[in-house]
Amino acid sequence: MTTRRHVPIPLLLATQDTPALARLIELSQDSTARLKAVASLIPDSLRPCIQAGPIDKGTWCLLVDNNAVAAKVRQILPALESHLRVKGWEVTSIRLKVQIPPGGRSTVP
Repeated sequence: MTTRRHVPIPLLLATQDTPALARLIELSQDSTARLKAVASLIPDSLRPCIQAGPIDKGTWCLLVDNNAVAAKVRQILPALESHLRVKGWEVTSIRLKVQIPPGGRSTVP
């Protein structure tokens, strides 16, 4: 009986060889870049409560820690969208999604 040895390959290399995974990595990096581009428009106290989320066509999603953060971010969405358009991103809308932490309860900033 022959023994097969699997050689581990780095994740980045694996994603480059698989078109679907490569696209996923590309979208993830684009989402992160968008969040960095608008970070200066987000109040300092809210920045740790927001994560870059998925992109679906012209809609970008931001993941927020709780409803209070969502309410505050909702007020600056027009500015975020405008800033992204000026920077060259095609954004038709930004969607907010409240991420409930694994522990169940979230904290208000």
